[in-house]
Amino acid sequence: MKHFFILFLALSIQLSYAQKKYPQSYFANPMDIPIVVAGTFGELRSNHFHSGIDIKTQQKEGIPILAPANGYVYRIKVAQYGFGKVLYVKHPSGYMTVFAHLQRFAPKIQKYVKNIQYNKKSYYTGNLFPEAEKFPVKKGEVIAYSGDTGSSGGPHLHYEIRNSKTDKIINPMHFGLVAADTRHPIIEKLMAFPLDSDSRINNSYQKTTIPIKKLSKGKYVAERFNASGSIGLGISTFDRQDGAMNRNGIYSLEMNVNGKRVYYHDVETFSFAESKYINLLIDYEQYGKYKTRFQKTHKVEKNKLSLYQDLIDDGKLTIQPQENYNVEIIAKDFEGNASVLRIPIKGVASNQIFIEKDTTAHKITASQFNKFEQNGVSIAFPKNSFYYDTYLDFEVKNDTAKIHEPVIPLDKKFTLTFDTSTLSSKEKQQVYIANVNNKKYPKYVRTKKKENKVYTNQKTLGSYTLKLDSILPTVTPVNFSGEQWISKNKTLKVKIKDSESGIKDFRGYIDNSWVLMEYNHKKGILTYDFSDKKLVGSKHIFKIVVSDNVGNTKEYTSTFYRKP
Repeated sequence: MKHFFILFLALSIQLSYAQKKYPQSYFANPMDIPIVVAGTFGELRSNHFHSGIDIKTQQKEGIPILAPANGYVYRIKVAQYGFGKVLYVKHPSGYMTVFAHLQRFAPKIQKYVKNIQYNKKSYYTGNLFPEAEKFPVKKGEVIAYSGDTGSSGGPHLHYEIRNSKTDKIINPMHFGLVAADTRHPIIEKLMAFPLDSDSRINNSYQKTTIPIKKLSKGKYVAERFNASGSIGLGISTFDRQDGAMNRNGIYSLEMNVNGKRVYYHDVETFSFAESKYINLLIDYEQYGKYKTRFQKTHKVEKNKLSLYQDLIDDGKLTIQPQENYNVEIIAKDFEGNASVLRIPIKGVASNQIFIEKDTTAHKITASQFNKFEQNGVSIAFPKNSFYYDTYLDFEVKNDTAKIHEPVIPLDKKFTLTFDTSTLSSKEKQQVYIANVNNKKYPKYVRTKKKENKVYTNQKTLGSYTLKLDSILPTVTPVNFSGEQWISKNKTLKVKIKDSESGIKDFRGYIDNSWVLMEYNHKKGILTYDFSDKKLVGSKHIFKIVVSDNVGNTKEYTSTFYRKP
């Protein structure tokens, strides 16, 4: 009990020190509802750390977003994926706040954005940078409304605080934002890693999952294992806040060996430029195969993350024969709730002989440009695309290229090129490249075309194939039908869908004049708001033109009537 009290005291002091660096009352809450967190800052995501916190919006859209401090609207963007509709506000303190997945902006900002959309004749705005005097905001002023746009998995507000003078994003919880959290993190699994050819885990040179069991709330113990040489450890862990069942990320991870701290990292702050090194923090191979993220408690070569503090031998353990080691891994959430996994290790010499991995002709030297060709398919890797020298399985059968498996992280994109000289002119128009790592759900990847070639730039290994798309998109009216009076309608809605390469573009017209169609890509719904412009007369021709990613185009026309 004394040991756990000391541990809790140390963690509390550490958190208190971090909070002193940031103002605690400068920013107000961005919404006037209880703060319930659906996603924590620094949470492990695919190829990046989560750059903000996700705040639940009571499973609905349209909750007012309030300026957390005085400032001005610095940047606005409307995109199909990513943040969707997003607003950036700069503050005189040197910080910037970000509000993403919005339903709409405050009226004056919404009008400004719509004017640009109509001038560009495009729903997507790109980055807009209004002058600082254009949209000043006061603390507590409504600046937008919560939504579900972009790559969100349901209604919520993604909220960030950035240092506007650097590229650092900072955990919003350090600024006094409070979310109820009395739960301890959950530790699910433990992995032990041999780190060189002389290392062994239970007489094996393979990484090994070590059984663990829960003793009580926040206390776990691992089955004792034997080891020798240089080894590393890693855990699969998550946290839950009060009032939510989301599997959120932890705040910090620490490891002590025989009472001495040898590893520590937390997610107080990081930069976008370093976020990709998450693939070296986790066991990427395990994630690629089983979608389970093990956070390593040792730092590997090439990992440039700035999260680490006071590492001893990069958190690697050197296990000597006949020695006993008492290891503790501590997972902590922002509120200081800690879970401790106790790991007993015994040093035992091994007689297991290391077997070198089989190699192929496709040897990768990380510091060099690497290119391979086979059966009309080529793969080209720029220098330092890989973090380490390795080898690849590369095989081409029936227009499908298997480029190893998605278990090796890449630092840069590679170019995959298919020869299409044997295709007819029509087939060349219809062809595209698809990722088929999931055979049931082929996924279009951005395909570029040259004469007799198609190519793509990708950052994930795996299987890719050529597919043909000759099927036109479909357009289905939702809240109207042809030759109908719809004077009471506030909107005009159609559903669009493409079963092959996917929707690329859409354009809506009323009486041959371009109109703005809001796109909900998750539901496939395009919506026109009749308040956008005044229609002349009662009879109107509505036309929608939808194109997929290979250029198949569907045109839908309908007549409707509406009182002037």
